[in-house]
Amino acid sequence: MTLSTVACQVMWNRLISIVEEQAQALVRTAFSTSVREAGDLSAGVYDAAGRMLAQAVTGTPGHVNAMADAVAHFIIAIGRDTMRGGDVYITNNPWQGTGHLHDITVVTPVFRGAHLVGFFACTAHVVDVGGRGFGADAASVFEEGLHLPIMRFADAGTVDQTLLHLIRGNVREPDQVIGDIFALAACNEIGLRRLVQMMDEFALADLEEIAGFILENAGRATVDRIAALPRGVADGAMRIDGFDTPVDLRVRVEITPDAVLCDFAGTSGVDPKGINVPMVYTKAYACYALKCAIAPDIPNNAASLAPFRITAPENSIVNAPHPAPVALRHIIGHMIPDAVFDALDRLLPGVVPAEGAGTLCNFQLSLRPAEGRAGRRAEVLTFNSGGAGARPAHDGLNATAFPSGVMTMPVEATEHAGPVIVWRKELRPDSGGAGQYRGGLGQIMEVGPAAGQVADFSAMFDRVHHPARGRRGGADGAPTVIARADGTAMRGKGKQPLPEGARVRMAFPGGAGYGRAADRAADLIARDLRRGYVTAEAVARDYGWDAARIERALKQEDE
Repeated sequence: MTLSTVACQVMWNRLISIVEEQAQALVRTAFSTSVREAGDLSAGVYDAAGRMLAQAVTGTPGHVNAMADAVAHFIIAIGRDTMRGGDVYITNNPWQGTGHLHDITVVTPVFRGAHLVGFFACTAHVVDVGGRGFGADAASVFEEGLHLPIMRFADAGTVDQTLLHLIRGNVREPDQVIGDIFALAACNEIGLRRLVQMMDEFALADLEEIAGFILENAGRATVDRIAALPRGVADGAMRIDGFDTPVDLRVRVEITPDAVLCDFAGTSGVDPKGINVPMVYTKAYACYALKCAIAPDIPNNAASLAPFRITAPENSIVNAPHPAPVALRHIIGHMIPDAVFDALDRLLPGVVPAEGAGTLCNFQLSLRPAEGRAGRRAEVLTFNSGGAGARPAHDGLNATAFPSGVMTMPVEATEHAGPVIVWRKELRPDSGGAGQYRGGLGQIMEVGPAAGQVADFSAMFDRVHHPARGRRGGADGAPTVIARADGTAMRGKGKQPLPEGARVRMAFPGGAGYGRAADRAADLIARDLRRGYVTAEAVARDYGWDAARIERALKQEDE
């Protein structure tokens, strides 16, 4: 049967809606707040060859772009000839999944009768996988938790109970982790049912024709966008905090007639601590940066990603081999787009934003009762965001996770997850870099264990010593600041003890400004002043306003 172009387009849109329903099913059924509140997940559908055809809108680039390569690993490891209906496969291998052990990827084959026609895959960040816990303190991946090689979670519909017992015996939050795994399997089943319904509706025996249509059109559209760009080569670089020593990200971007090449030669080597990045995650975020700048409206699939070709030297921090520690691979990985944009700004001026916070402002509290006190143990992970960089024609977004795209967890959900109190959470005035367009604001947050509890606080921050840099004359964003409420200094990364009654005060970084501050419109400055985004002192310093003009701007709202 030959399908019409209209039918193929309808089915392409249907596949996108199917994987979005798949993702929403995961959000609704997941146990971990990182999934159900922050959306730290991905969902996608693949053809029988393991090529990604569509991805859900809900999810993170680090998951979905990395997961684009994952199904091929499952096909090799499981063996196509051994697959059966009702099978469910699982792994958290950092080099074959999405970069660290805390991400569990589940793959489900789809059969039409006895014929394998495709796969559904999904990934979610789980709260705990044992080991040292979520943090950068390990010296190898073996210390970071339980490794699940690619294997069957369910064999022809029967769940492997031995595997469940092994997982439960090695993690701190067994109910959450097991619940999340079943949620992953369930959301794939939702996708499978909707796909079978679509195939019945259109009388499809397989997905070969629709896959060819999707991949051919997406690939050609992406290459056409690249072909319209000016040819050139440019270098980008960025220095960030690292763990004990700074990390240098270096990248060369080359635009050719049919591809964009991105090479990270010259980047710092593998770090002794767990901030290293497997190549699959580097590729995911480098591709995302290029796609945002060049072809943002073309749906993500194997063909639309293929023209973006990413390389990095082995044993660099962005191509770390096994058994390098990789638990906090996002610390470096989330900075990759800003490094790529540094090069792209030279090739495509007026397209990319200024640098932003980049790395998520995450922390995890391992809580337990203080000595002699009653209470429960809990692992509480919370995702938070600094400010995004200003754009060529717009201010940066406040407290927005770019490039990860995850949502900030509500205070209520965080406090419900365990005995922790969030004493303060608000926007951070003056944290966005000044410019013609202002950088997005970071946040101020104060947290601590509830009464009768002590905790280990695992910090996962960057931009402490190297704040976001302005572009085209814009000012830098504010750096990260972290300390106990009593003034005790704290590190930006690593596990640190919190005694009973202690609080941690954090000021998350702001995005940088774009363009000269002298060119900012007066009404935008006045608006920011009235909203409390900037203080009178900052307006006087950055924009040269005198006290009388500031007073008039503040009164304007009252009038």
